[in-house]
Amino acid sequence: MFTEKDLQQIEARGADLRQIELQIGHFKNGFPWMKIAGPATPERGIRVLSDSEAADSAEYYRKATVAGKCKFVPASGAASRMFKDMFSGLEKLEAGEDLPADAPAARLASRIKDFAFYSEDLFGEPADTPEYRRDTLRKLLKEEGLAYGSKPKGVLKFHRYRDEVRTAIAEHLVEAQDYMRGDDRVCRLVVTISPEHLELFEAAVAEVVPAYEEKYGVRYDITFTYQDKATDTIAVDPDNKPFRTEDGSLLFRPAGHGALIHNLNKVGAELVSIKNIDNVAHEKLLPTTSLYKQVLMGEALKLRDRIFGYLKKLDGNPSPELLDEIESFLDRELCIKLPAIAEEGRAAALRAKLDRPIRVCGMVRNEGEPGGGPYFIEAGDGSTSLQILESVQINRNDASAMQAMSQATHFNPVDLVCVLRDYRGGRFDLLKHVDPEAGFMSSKSYQGRELKALEMPGLWNGAMSDWNTLFVEVPLETFNPVKTVLDLLRPAHQE
Repeated sequence: MFTEKDLQQIEARGADLRQIELQIGHFKNGFPWMKIAGPATPERGIRVLSDSEAADSAEYYRKATVAGKCKFVPASGAASRMFKDMFSGLEKLEAGEDLPADAPAARLASRIKDFAFYSEDLFGEPADTPEYRRDTLRKLLKEEGLAYGSKPKGVLKFHRYRDEVRTAIAEHLVEAQDYMRGDDRVCRLVVTISPEHLELFEAAVAEVVPAYEEKYGVRYDITFTYQDKATDTIAVDPDNKPFRTEDGSLLFRPAGHGALIHNLNKVGAELVSIKNIDNVAHEKLLPTTSLYKQVLMGEALKLRDRIFGYLKKLDGNPSPELLDEIESFLDRELCIKLPAIAEEGRAAALRAKLDRPIRVCGMVRNEGEPGGGPYFIEAGDGSTSLQILESVQINRNDASAMQAMSQATHFNPVDLVCVLRDYRGGRFDLLKHVDPEAGFMSSKSYQGRELKALEMPGLWNGAMSDWNTLFVEVPLETFNPVKTVLDLLRPAHQE
């Protein structure tokens, strides 16, 4: 299947042939469907806090001791999908067609003044003509103007204020100073980007950091990291044969956000907050955003302290009563049900479940936004756990799985907090807690040719499958993603 030239290409990427053969095996055989026992809901699986409980958790975070903390921001890739409708509209306008008034591109042109990236010098006064729409889209997307069609989301201007205009990365810096500053007043961020975007991010950060450090009395420590090329996966054609480019080379593609578990594994901090680059709002919503980030961190640290306490007791001579208490705790708090275990192996089995990385995931009420959801999963040994599944991981031909999907009340906004150290103070090796069978495939194209792509187990899906998981309801106001440019017209993004 592979030539000597192929083997050299694979080796040069830092991958190995065994990895590639396993990936092709996944294309041929697929991934096993997970057995969904039911959706996680407020009745079981999602913790809904009262106002006083939320305040208590936030206070717990503020008083707790942690071995370092940082904000982890996935920010790879260009914003091309954000402007998909704009490119389509521009193509029609350049072909001499006009657009209906309710077309996305026409709406953008008519409301151009409401976007933070608007300037009179560049876009002029809006006019209800095909020529103005065409010119506006060119200036927005192409090199002759802002070139937003090829830039990463993180450096795009999202929000306008009286005294400044902020990019998405600038809003993350403002958020960080409010709830992630350390005792040394340093705000640490790890931002995953594509190598070709480094200069753009460095310029965007340099433009605001001095002023923010003076304004907020903090210092920023920002690390930019890249998705390792060795984690890219091979693409195949519809017959599951390696896809080859015009020069005969193998085609590799980024393996989705699941590859970032390698980046997260290199973070030295104990407490890590994860939030996507496009999920930021105007500062008017910062009080709510900040409060619930602190709530999630407080819940994570409460869980940490409870688990660490049990693990220390297990180091001694645990009584049957203690084992009963731990098993009840796992079932009640983390929805982990264990299969029947012989008494002599019970302490070891409970220790194995406790001594794992911790994640506390915010969940919002499902009101039609796209996203993965929280479910109970039953493993082959009969044990259960809480997991986040994407819709493509749910078997549409399984009536019980579809019923669970229809009964789901919440979805995953990618707003989570992780504890990455064990009870002895050592760092977990996160790569040992990935479920390699939780990946999925998607249909893509290359220069008009159909191909199949493979995504690694997602960062908050299979890559965190073997973690202790707690779901906590957070307000919908904390979830304000910008998936298309028109999302910037929503109230959360307007002054």
